[in-house]
Amino acid sequence: MMTKTKRLVTGAFMLALGMVLPFVTMQIPLLGVMLSPMHIPALLTGFLCGPVLGLLIGFLMPLLRSVLFGMPVFYPNAVSMAFELATYGFVSGFIYHRYKSQNIKKVYITLLLSMLLGRIVWGVTRVIMLNVAHTPFSWQIFITDGFIRAVPAILLQLILIPLILDRLDQAHILPYR
Repeated sequence: MMTKTKRLVTGAFMLALGMVLPFVTMQIPLLGVMLSPMHIPALLTGFLCGPVLGLLIGFLMPLLRSVLFGMPVFYPNAVSMAFELATYGFVSGFIYHRYKSQNIKKVYITLLLSMLLGRIVWGVTRVIMLNVAHTPFSWQIFITDGFIRAVPAILLQLILIPLILDRLDQAHILPYR
């Protein structure tokens, strides 16, 4: 079991990673949108630290990055991302830590549910925020921005996160050991 201190340090590391990873893709903005670099540490925080820290780190990450570096744009992007990434962190932590034993199938189930629910929360948040601003947000925009344009990011997350968790398992440093 991971101690409270280890969870906090791991959460802080994931927050820092979320601040740094977008610098890798910032030279080509379309690449950053396609790969969604902040999503990976938000999901990992839930897997490694549990639902509460996953929610907190996921929510703070885009807001803090927006305030510190100006990207993503605070409203509506960083605000809607905050709710999306908070959902990723919470759901991945909540589902994954409910299993008595973990395996690759459970990782993928958790990951897919987290990503689906996170994107739904992102869409609902956008609808609410943009309706207040009298800006249209249609189903076509939701499907295109939330799923079609996100295919490279979804594939990257489905490859990287199980690989990272497997390596951490082999090193005997996952929270359930």
